Amino acid sequence: MEHYVNWGILGASNFALNEMAPALHLAGRGRLAGIATRDVGKAAPFTRIAPDLNVHDSYDALLADPMIDAVYIPLPHTMHVEWGIKALQAGKHVLVEKPTAMTAPEIQPLIEARDKSGLVASEAFMIVHHPQWQMAREIIASGQLGQLQRVRAAFTYNNAADTQNIRNKAAMGGGSLPDIGVYTIGSTRFATGGTLREIYDAKIEYEGDCEVTAEARAGFDGFDAQWLTSMRMHPFQEVTFHGSDGVLRVPTPYNAGVFDQARLVIETGMERREIRFPKVNQYVLQVENLNAAILDGAALKWRLEDAVETQETIDAIRAKAG
Repeated sequence: MEHYVNWGILGASNFALNEMAPALHLAGRGRLAGIATRDVGKAAPFTRIAPDLNVHDSYDALLADPMIDAVYIPLPHTMHVEWGIKALQAGKHVLVEKPTAMTAPEIQPLIEARDKSGLVASEAFMIVHHPQWQMAREIIASGQLGQLQRVRAAFTYNNAADTQNIRNKAAMGGGSLPDIGVYTIGSTRFATGGTLREIYDAKIEYEGDCEVTAEARAGFDGFDAQWLTSMRMHPFQEVTFHGSDGVLRVPTPYNAGVFDQARLVIETGMERREIRFPKVNQYVLQVENLNAAILDGAALKWRLEDAVETQETIDAIRAKAG
């Protein structure tokens, strides 16, 4: 008899409803089995995805549900570590939304709880599961671009009008670096395998106490990186890897299939190649990796230790910006 992972969700966020709940239910060897929300009325749309869903009116009640094997945590950023630890202590595997925490040292107690429990815990960095990023990493490692010299990554959108959005509330972990800096920095690290040496310079723009735009230049072993994130600019995303013998562009690096079609553009010498990917649900692939890790002990494509390294870079950018 094939085993399945029964997933529960802490909170009924729109992102959980639109992206992760369907992925948890569609992914092979798993299903959406429970949700916890203080407003039980918010659970109704989730029951259309999973009709047999167990609805709990508190997070603790879901963690006490013996049917639930693993928990996805899309709560405000400042609550991720607290409830991740509680879930592990309750015997549940954990997938925590990014960023895992507001500073790198805050992640260590979650890692310790994971190690003590022997359970699986990971940050939900879905892009590393998409074949475009797996191939980008292979192309860079193969030497097709020659010596990598510079990476440029940008991710912007404008939510100035949405004043009640938690991304515009610093006390709830808002700001462009926590929300989308994890993408520009994390994708650079994942594709190159590079180690940060230093932050050359950094600039952060604030509205009140919430940072809305951040720019930074950084030095890695063998190449430099430039990052831009903003919540006050027209929607845009792109990553470019520029080497001595070629250029690799990822025009839709983060919201593949939504912002545009997933594809890689490679220029070497006089040749230009474009590799397009059929519609792929990177959220489903992410959950399937977690299911395989839980059921078979398969290796995770993104670990909490990876989240620490990305957060350390964000911390260094803030320190440099002053």
